[in-house]
Amino acid sequence: MKKAATCDPKEALHWEALENKEVRCRLCPWQCRLKPGGKGTCRVRLNEEGQLVSLNYGCCTSYALDPVEKKPLYHFWPGSTIFSVGTMGCNFRCRFCQNWQIAQGEPDLNGITPEEATALAQRYARTQNCVGLAYTYSEPVVWFEFVVEAARLAREQGLKNVLVTNGFIGEEALDELLPLIDAMNIDVKGFTDDYYLKVCRGKRGPVLRTAEKARLHCHVELTTLLVTGLNDSEEEIGELVDWVAGSLGTDVPVHFSRYFPNYELDLPPTPVATLIRAREVAREKLQYVYLGNVAGVEGNDTHCPRCGNLVIERKRWSVRLAGLDGRNCVRCGNKINVIV
Repeated sequence: MKKAATCDPKEALHWEALENKEVRCRLCPWQCRLKPGGKGTCRVRLNEEGQLVSLNYGCCTSYALDPVEKKPLYHFWPGSTIFSVGTMGCNFRCRFCQNWQIAQGEPDLNGITPEEATALAQRYARTQNCVGLAYTYSEPVVWFEFVVEAARLAREQGLKNVLVTNGFIGEEALDELLPLIDAMNIDVKGFTDDYYLKVCRGKRGPVLRTAEKARLHCHVELTTLLVTGLNDSEEEIGELVDWVAGSLGTDVPVHFSRYFPNYELDLPPTPVATLIRAREVAREKLQYVYLGNVAGVEGNDTHCPRCGNLVIERKRWSVRLAGLDGRNCVRCGNKINVIV
């Protein structure tokens, strides 16, 4: 990759021209209306004299070969690696953002093309058990033009595409993207509109719609960061679990992650007992529930929900397929929601 102080603008997708050289961006539900020179909520889409352009096409802030479990995806090619790339910008502004330097700041940039990204993934596929590309770190929706091009190339070359996202995307853009995506981890921030608005500066409804539609097209896992005193009540966790069970299915893996102070929010770290209780509540209705950012707490192995047999053993990023015959439990034959 080449070092780049700036990236060349590229005409954006999913927008419409209005009067007086104004434009409306249709990429995400904000539907930003921009005057010439104006930028969207995401900071990376600009009205350039009546044309909407992407300012982050080919701009890479971070890249790494990661265990797929770090996304986190526990039921998608467990034990494999994935070449992960990220950009700058985000269409939310979460007060607790863990990657605020690239989501809200002015990070150093490296230039990358879709061809370079897929070539690196192919090289790692030959040597490091890499299954494909993950678009992650910051919000990949606002990198839409790059993601679509890279995902098409990856699909042509037999690589998998993973989206780690807040799920805040317009329906037309989602319809274009979904046929190219093999797995998504969707960050469901909480389960009240008030929390989304005040803490994440976003909206809940479109995120839930994204998850429900994605579930029909690709593998889906969910992550919720439990923030001390804000979205970690047993009642709210119960409402989230009810929605997952009723709208997505009881076999969708759910990850509860531990909050630590960052960016604009300085609350105490989430008590470990809160996460353990969240897992207990969720397991009353969901088959696969895991904890993240919690050192020394057991229970992230995968067991067959029918007979209890250990099917996937995890020790941090070390993974062993202990009791699977293909996608089935070796003891009772039950089909596990896992892609291997």
